[in-house]
Amino acid sequence: MKRLLVYSHDTYGLGNIRRMLSICSYLIEHFQDLSILVISSSPMIHALQMPNRLDYLKLPCLHRSEEEGYTVKFLGTEIEETIKLRASLIRSAVFSFRPELFLIDKKPFGINNELEDSLHYINRHLPETKVVLLLRDILDNPESTIRVWKKNSYFKVIERFYDLVLVVGTSEVFNVTKEYRFPEAVSKKVHFCGYIAREHGLKTRETIRQELGIGRDSLVLVTPGGGQDGYRLLETYISGLDLIPHGVKSLVISGPEMPKAQRSFLSEAMLRFRSLKVLEFTEDMMSYMDAADLVISMGGYNTLCEILTLRKRAIVVPRVKPVEEQAIRAERMAKLNLFRTIHPNQLNPHKLASILTEELQDKAKRTCNELDMNALPRITALLASL
Repeated sequence: MKRLLVYSHDTYGLGNIRRMLSICSYLIEHFQDLSILVISSSPMIHALQMPNRLDYLKLPCLHRSEEEGYTVKFLGTEIEETIKLRASLIRSAVFSFRPELFLIDKKPFGINNELEDSLHYINRHLPETKVVLLLRDILDNPESTIRVWKKNSYFKVIERFYDLVLVVGTSEVFNVTKEYRFPEAVSKKVHFCGYIAREHGLKTRETIRQELGIGRDSLVLVTPGGGQDGYRLLETYISGLDLIPHGVKSLVISGPEMPKAQRSFLSEAMLRFRSLKVLEFTEDMMSYMDAADLVISMGGYNTLCEILTLRKRAIVVPRVKPVEEQAIRAERMAKLNLFRTIHPNQLNPHKLASILTEELQDKAKRTCNELDMNALPRITALLASL
C-alpha cells in the first residue's frame, strides 16, 4: 500500500480528525512507502501535528445545526452550493491521487451524500481501490441511528461500495451490529478493533507538575475537549472551587473552539483563584493528564481513550445533544467501574465538588474491567490484509 486517501468530515469539535490522525500516524510508521492525503473540513487541522508523508486537503467548513442538519460555517454561500463544491474537491482528489485505499470516517456517503460521485467513480474506474468505513464505538441512540441510516440507505451503500467496516470499540461496551440492527450482509464486513490507546506525552509527570508549581498538592485537570459546548462544565467547576479541599490545584484546558466571551470568564476566574490555571489548547494533552490526580471531562471518544490509556481517576459529564453518543458511552463505561459519571441534568457545584473530594480521598486502586485498547495494530493488520 502506497497511497491512502482519508475522508474526515469533522464539523464539530476535534474528535474525528484527531482520531483519524492517530490512525494515520500509526500506519505511516508501519508502511515505509505510504503517502496519506487527508480530506477534512476541520477548522483546526492546521494546528495539529502532522507526521511526515501526510498532507491534507481543506474543505469549506460546515456547522452541525441539528440531527443530521448542516449550515455553512464561514462562507456566505448556501448549503447546497457548498456541498457541490466540497463534492467536486473530493472527486478531484480521488481522480488525481488514485488511492489504493479510501478510508472514510463515520458517514458511508459523506455529509449530504457528498461522497456519492467519488464512490461511483472508484467503482467504475478504480476497481482495485479498496474502500473501508471507520465507525467509532457509538454513533447515537439506536432509534435515531437506525432512522438516519435507513433514510440515507447507508446499509445498501455499505453492501455495494465497502470492503470492510472497522469499529474502534468493543462489543462488550456497545455492539453496533445488534443495537443498530445491521443486516447480515453488512454485519459480515464488521470488525471490532478495540479502543485506540493514546501515545504517551512528550513530558514526564514530574516535569509538568514542576512547571505548574504543584509540589505535593493534588492536581485536578478539567477539559471539555474542543470547548465549543463545554462552558457549563467549566462554569460549574469554578463555581464550586470554594467547596473543594485545601491543597488542591486546578488546571483548566478550555479548548480552541470555546467562544471568546466565555474564555474571558476563565481569565477573570484565574485572577480570583490563585489555585487555578487556564490554558486554551495543548497538543500534548497526555502529559497534562498524566500529571493530574483526577480528570474532569466531557465524554468524547478521544478524551476517554486518554483517560483509559493512563488509567486515571475521572469524573465524566457527557454531552447529551445533539446526539446521545457521549451519554451512552459514559453510562456503559461507568457500569464497568472505569470512572464516575454525572448526567448534565444533575450537574451542580455541590455535587461535582462532593464526588471530586471522594475521588481524591479514595487512595485504593480502582478495580475495574480492562478494555481492549489494541485498535491501532488491529486496524493496521486488517488494512494490510486487503
